[in-house]
Amino acid sequence: MKMAVIGAGSWGTTVAALAARRQPVTLWARRPELAEAINGGENPDYLGGFRLPYGLRASTDLGQTVEDVGAVIMAVPSHGYRTVVGQLADHLDDEVPLLSLTKGIEQGSLKRMSEVTIEELPSHDATRVGVMTGPNLAKEIMQGQPAATVIAMEDEATAARLQEAFMDPTFRVYTNTDLVGCETAGALKNVMAIAAGMARGLGLGDNTLAALITRAIAELTRLGVSMGGDPMTFAGLAGVGDLIATCMSSQSRNHRVGVELAKGRKLDQIIEEMNMVAEGVKTTRAVLDLAERAGVETPIAQQVGSVLYESAHPREAVLALMTREAKREA
Repeated sequence: MKMAVIGAGSWGTTVAALAARRQPVTLWARRPELAEAINGGENPDYLGGFRLPYGLRASTDLGQTVEDVGAVIMAVPSHGYRTVVGQLADHLDDEVPLLSLTKGIEQGSLKRMSEVTIEELPSHDATRVGVMTGPNLAKEIMQGQPAATVIAMEDEATAARLQEAFMDPTFRVYTNTDLVGCETAGALKNVMAIAAGMARGLGLGDNTLAALITRAIAELTRLGVSMGGDPMTFAGLAGVGDLIATCMSSQSRNHRVGVELAKGRKLDQIIEEMNMVAEGVKTTRAVLDLAERAGVETPIAQQVGSVLYESAHPREAVLALMTREAKREA
């Protein structure tokens, strides 16, 4: 089936390249010069040095990009997601499957991207709105290293068709019907990745990181279940898998933010120098608001928030976590 990918960042381009191995794909880019470069065979802004497949073409015309497609893949940052998906309303058939790659929560509304999609496309078949998520670092996948992901969608038959469209010997795709859990886990892990980066930036070792990741799993599971997610989802690719990759890898944008904060650099300066969006910077505030609304304890997210928004030093955050009241492990 013909496919459209909306958003030409590193992950959007990677997913478009994966899909283009089996079907024609059009990748929507906001900037004409980037679209031209992609049509020349490379995305120099986000994936320099990687040759893109011949079946992949780029366009700056959103309507043209989604014309007569069998699936739409949204790879737009959370802060711009509602605007872009809303522009699809006049161009998209209501039965076309729509997958989000965006791992974030909308500021203010505290909605997941699937909820935003359904609000902006009210006549669209909600059972065919889903998410693709997991431990997926773009450059490793472009290098052909084995990786796995999960597609979560209520319509299992449609999820299976999308699974087949992406599967190949180096990219294994699973399906899941727990859209809430998969989407929530993908957003929450970015907050934890900032914490992991701060630990690395402070020079702390593997014991610290192991403890942090373990407690992060407990924290995101508590909040995710309170939002309606299945506890088992958080032990899978969308939860533990993505959390490990993002917390351990220097390729993670959110991890990188944490490292730089631990070095004493200002958040504004770090963000300005980055060519890509670190979703955790904005998502942390939304996570704290969600936790407050649900009455769920999120101590790691709280300390990340204190560093991001209240100018606390990462060392203060570590001390605050280590001197919390003693309790049962849960």
